[in-house]
Amino acid sequence: MRMIAPSLLSANFKNLQADIDMINRSSADWLHLDVMDGVFVPNISFGFPVLQHVAEICQKPLDVHLMIVQPEKFIKEVKALGAHIMNVHYEACRHLHRVVTEIHQAGMKAGVTLNPTTPVSVLEDIIADLDLVLLMSVNPGFGGQPFIENTYQKIARLKELIAKHNSHALIEVDGGVTLHNAQSLYDAGVDVLVSGSTVFKAQDPEAVIQEIRGE
Repeated sequence: MRMIAPSLLSANFKNLQADIDMINRSSADWLHLDVMDGVFVPNISFGFPVLQHVAEICQKPLDVHLMIVQPEKFIKEVKALGAHIMNVHYEACRHLHRVVTEIHQAGMKAGVTLNPTTPVSVLEDIIADLDLVLLMSVNPGFGGQPFIENTYQKIARLKELIAKHNSHALIEVDGGVTLHNAQSLYDAGVDVLVSGSTVFKAQDPEAVIQEIRGE
């Protein structure tokens, strides 16, 4: 599977309508939304009032990534956006199984994100219940960071874990994804690539989206 989820974090917020119109025209599969609280990560992005406006004009499925403490408090708000998938950090959830169950009960796909130094083995007892695992290939909080090369080894370990438990979870990678490493990441077994700066800073973002997808 080759999917791409451009990250709204790198969009032009002075003309957000134009960038979302571009996403709607493009071959992008999802729109990735990074919600940051300045506590779990050292940055603040945007809140639900902004996301509600985005949801009203975006025609692509929404991949909502909560980089926040106690993400379970916002399941209803994410559902109200019409989100396709709600993605929470392993490191931010004290009772992960409960959170995943509540996301499913709300009618959304459930994803779990791992920070760069969190081993995939922590998902041993939950992987069969997940729809997606997002591996951070940079330290979360800021766009434009260089890709952490150890991510390739982590992808391989995650593939083994998924196969061991007959899980249907997709593998998503976020951080430092460019035209130079996209093919290698797909070849390694990644299903979904999140790309921010590479897409939104390009002269022809739609063409870059197609190229990342290998079209």
